[in-house]
Amino acid sequence: MRKILFFMLLSSSVAFAQQEKPLRKSIETDTRAIRQDVPMTNSIRKAFEEGSRNFSGKPGENYWQLETDFTIKASLDPSTQTITGSEKILVHNNSKDDLNAIVLRLDHNIFRGDVPRGSSVPAENTEGMIVTSIKVGGESVNLNAAPRRSRNDPTTLSVRGLQSTVATITLVNPIKAGTTAEVEIDWHTKLPGGDGGRGHRMTQRFDSTLFQPTQWFPRLAKYDDLRGWETSLYLGPAEFHNNFGRYDVSLTVPAGWIVTGTGVLQNPTEVLTPTVAERFANVLESDTEVTLVGEDEKGPGKATKAGDKLTWHYVADKVNDFAWATSDRFIWKAIKADIPGKGEVPIYMVYIPERAKYFEKAGEITKHALEFYSKLWTPYPFPQLTLQDGPSAGMEYPMVINSNQLAADHEAAHQWWPMMVGTNETRYGWMDEGFNQYMNILSDADSRGVDYNLDGLGQNYGRISGREDEAPLMWSANDAGSMYGFQTYSKTPLMLSMLGGIVGDEAVINAMKKYTTTWAFKHPSPWDYMFFMDNELGQNLGWFWYYWLFTTESVEGSIQDVSSANGKTTVTVHQAGEMPSPVVLQVEFEGPASITMPNAKEINDTTVELTWPVSVWFDGSRTFDAVMHFGNLKIKKITLDPHGRFPDRDTADNVWPK
Repeated sequence: MRKILFFMLLSSSVAFAQQEKPLRKSIETDTRAIRQDVPMTNSIRKAFEEGSRNFSGKPGENYWQLETDFTIKASLDPSTQTITGSEKILVHNNSKDDLNAIVLRLDHNIFRGDVPRGSSVPAENTEGMIVTSIKVGGESVNLNAAPRRSRNDPTTLSVRGLQSTVATITLVNPIKAGTTAEVEIDWHTKLPGGDGGRGHRMTQRFDSTLFQPTQWFPRLAKYDDLRGWETSLYLGPAEFHNNFGRYDVSLTVPAGWIVTGTGVLQNPTEVLTPTVAERFANVLESDTEVTLVGEDEKGPGKATKAGDKLTWHYVADKVNDFAWATSDRFIWKAIKADIPGKGEVPIYMVYIPERAKYFEKAGEITKHALEFYSKLWTPYPFPQLTLQDGPSAGMEYPMVINSNQLAADHEAAHQWWPMMVGTNETRYGWMDEGFNQYMNILSDADSRGVDYNLDGLGQNYGRISGREDEAPLMWSANDAGSMYGFQTYSKTPLMLSMLGGIVGDEAVINAMKKYTTTWAFKHPSPWDYMFFMDNELGQNLGWFWYYWLFTTESVEGSIQDVSSANGKTTVTVHQAGEMPSPVVLQVEFEGPASITMPNAKEINDTTVELTWPVSVWFDGSRTFDAVMHFGNLKIKKITLDPHGRFPDRDTADNVWPK
């Protein structure tokens, strides 16, 4: 999802917090109990017991994941703005469980007027996802049965929730562990339009000339080793958790309409004119941006083959969703990215003429993003990427970003999270959007040719911490409420700023690089991330994860006193918050100084930085005497947390003399 809005949210949250009077010191306790481990919920304990996950943070010996292969045939009628489709889902039950039910995700039911919604409200209500037929293993499901199967009729398959965003099919014959089963579904849905809803997935067409179908077909919900079926409702703001699999999709549209989407086009010569097909085949031959379909080439016989209707055939392997776009007005351009260790991949862009200004820099921005993130984490794994114009201008799907240049970098980054590392965005949005915001900071600096700088970010959280409407990061993103944007997007870079202040930013980046590779095309939990980072960084950071992920506490440090005698200087540091941190003091002298203390690092010839580990607080004390041996050197200034990495509401008391 787009990032610009949520930097604004962070700024407004900070501004609001600055207006509040700090009350913590008036109710502060004399001591505190520092928790040094993380809570282990029943779901992660179960996974540990079964050996699918463990304290290494890597997939366990018994790790498994469901796979779903889709074959979809769908047609779009622009005059009614309706997609009619049929699909077959091959369910690979790789679990050790016999599945007594199948859970479907019917996200388009959010466009009905009678379903629960979050802050995302459509501009146009529709009838939602209309399912007309379901079969499991060739046997028809009773779409009108009572909510539960009758005890007197044990041979009837039934479904409940077809008008909700989550529906459950009750099975007569379970899908046995280690076997496959086929689910067949017929359906139709109208794509909502209007002047734009609150939430950029809420409008999926410009009139009847451009369509951006997303979450447009019945999907199988995620089933995993942690909690079985993920049955959280789709409310709009929080996003997805899907199974990986293969998609074979045939899309029928009127001739003259260009179709782009997830995967690789299998039949370019059947749908494109010979001229356009040749350009499409040679797109990697040019080192500059090329035009596949120009403004004067639109229509049957020019952009596409002539006729009444054409069927575009796309195939994608190892993806967790499928999105597409189509228009009879698209300009189609391309540029290529050089992926380290892989080679060249095309980046396509489709947009309507009057919005061309939003795509002038889109290709170069996206090219930089794919190349930079491939070096940062692991090579871009897919064979292409497409930017699709439309009312949804900041959304991501495998190999597809509904975006223009304004959010191109951010949306391209989502190809790593969650399109490759399949995090549960519905519950733990910080593992998706939050990591994304962090890497966007690094990419932005690289694009400008400067070093990244994470100083100050961690400290900023001190001005937000303590608000009653802030949900902890481990609180389900689906239920985060008014501060969803801060919880899901903005807080994680602040957390990783502090972590970098403890172990070094490069150490954090290198550990996350290995984490990305380890969990590629798998589904890590927060505990996997925490334990993996602990092992890679060589530290027990349970205290760090606990306070950042499970609480909304801050450090709130200050310098209380400075005294010098007999060549020894003592700085009394106080922490009023519940979160501990290392003690980092920067000391500036009146003249050149040479300090030999083992915890000292020379910044320049007059300045040193001294660090004491977080463990100095583990005895429960709120004050710590940092003793330094400087002899007769004259101190000019002492600064606590000089790089602004630890959450602190009031930084004025971090400097001596005041």
